[in-house]
Amino acid sequence: MTPLRLIFLALAIWGAIHPMYYFLSWFFANGQDFQGMIDAWYVNDSTTGLVWDLTISAIALTVWILADSFKRRDWLGPLAILALGIGVSCALPLYLFLRSRPARAEAT
Repeated sequence: MTPLRLIFLALAIWGAIHPMYYFLSWFFANGQDFQGMIDAWYVNDSTTGLVWDLTISAIALTVWILADSFKRRDWLGPLAILALGIGVSCALPLYLFLRSRPARAEAT
């Protein structure tokens, strides 16, 4: 595995663990109140702007993953879309990790 792939993998793991720590802390403090969490995202203009920034980034990443995966006929790449449930900080490096793997030898 190349050093670049290891960096992408480490960033994907960090992007999964670090945000999830805060999500779980919030749920432990407030219960499984998803509506309360969504309300907290819109508590002021700063957090609302961040939510929209990440939402637009997630949509752009999804479109890119799908377009790139169909173009390359790489059906493992779209699994990174599932990581958007954690966040862009996990999904983007995960997709880059998956995309940077060595190409398969073409069957003749």
